Amino acid sequence: MENKIIRNILYYKNYYLDFFNTLDFKVKRKLNWTLKLISEVERVPIKYFKHIEDSKGLYEVRIEVGSNIY
Repeated sequence: MENKIIRNILYYKNYYLDFFNTLDFKVKRKLNWTLKLISEVERVPIKYFKHIEDSKGLYEVRIEVGSNIY
């Protein structure tokens, strides 16, 4: 069964791609998994996805790979 997209993810300019291209394979894989989770799951755990206070529709995405947090 194909998952339904319930949330669109928008990237501002090339900042995300520039950052993504500097990462190693394991981090890219985890980041892609996290973004897929955010786009398809109604209630995303705050561990991965947190609304930035005093903003309108701006969220922080966080991933952990080993002892590093991105």
